[in-house]
Amino acid sequence: MRLGRKGWNNVIIFSMLIMIFFLNGWHKQFLSGEQEPTLQAVLPTQSFVLTLSFVDQKIERIGTSWRTTAIKKDVPVFWQPSEQQLQELVNIWQGIQLPVVNESVVFNPNAPLFVATFELAGESLPWVYLLYKGNNQYYLLEKSTQRVFALDLTIATQLFPSFDFSQSGSN
Repeated sequence: MRLGRKGWNNVIIFSMLIMIFFLNGWHKQFLSGEQEPTLQAVLPTQSFVLTLSFVDQKIERIGTSWRTTAIKKDVPVFWQPSEQQLQELVNIWQGIQLPVVNESVVFNPNAPLFVATFELAGESLPWVYLLYKGNNQYYLLEKSTQRVFALDLTIATQLFPSFDFSQSGSN
């Protein structure tokens, strides 16, 4: 069986396409081996925070400044920040990148330690973050996407300054 010029061109084209498909799949599989946890921004990039609510207090934007109000009037607030501390807290949340944990983590999903809720400009639903502790590590669960971030005690205290970590116990 002899192939003409047109036939050989078709053979070369199809063999190149097959080779490209194999190499592309191999390339993705080769590079997707064990990787370090990827860092991701906790809040969406370029997000504009309108309010940040914890269990005990609500931090809201008033023009270009911030104010905090107690959610329950008869309960004392653990953290009473200045306006500059409020701005720094929001900046930390907006700029922090944490490692995303892909494997199953060990914490009780029914017992979060603390909750942070964000209302962002242009978003119809709030962004809810739940703080957990397990295996001597703190975890932050973003409720809508179910992303789980790993964080240490230092970062946890920066993100949740109104939570008393001395009362969280040890797991």
